[in-house]
Amino acid sequence: MVQEGFEIALATNDSTAIAELSRSPIDLVILDVMLPGRSGFDILRDIRQLKPRLPVMMLTARGEAIDRILGLELGADDYLAKPFDPRELTARVRAILRRTSAGLETPGSESSLTLGRMSLDLKRRRASIDGNPLELTGAEFRILQLLSEEKGRPVERRVLTERALGRKLTLYDRSIDTHVSNLRRKLERSDQCGIEIRSVRGTGYELIELDSA
Repeated sequence: MVQEGFEIALATNDSTAIAELSRSPIDLVILDVMLPGRSGFDILRDIRQLKPRLPVMMLTARGEAIDRILGLELGADDYLAKPFDPRELTARVRAILRRTSAGLETPGSESSLTLGRMSLDLKRRRASIDGNPLELTGAEFRILQLLSEEKGRPVERRVLTERALGRKLTLYDRSIDTHVSNLRRKLERSDQCGIEIRSVRGTGYELIELDSA
């Protein structure tokens, strides 16, 4: 990927990877599931402890759907099945970096959103409830922002996939559902946060601001 203009730091084991993340300004991690020693899932847990919002793309073996689901549940932003076209990997990386640097803001848009007891800082891409940080991955934040901006209106899974993940929704792709499930769990840990993400059968999801908020 050097020829594509990216500066690459290669880590061959978990300790090297974590040390590199601790001392260097890394913008994105490409993490293989199958590694010598500890698995990519174990390393992903460490990354999320160290840098909760750092974008992580998992590489998984073809046909191993359970790997992709587990990776997303542990906080990966996206996944790519092996073998893959290097051009697709480059396109995915560029899409993630664009979303990370620019967020979902458009000219004239608000710099923050407040729903119930939750606040979204759109410029810094931070979420909080009653002032307490809500640790979200980049993908989770973008989904939450999209649902918040369409409060009370269903948002199609296709739209969420395209705008939050930067790719087309394909058959059997359940990435959005996994990200939403993670979001729900994090919101539920904050007692009576004043919002709820509801499934809309045959469509997608909608965010509701509860009356008790």
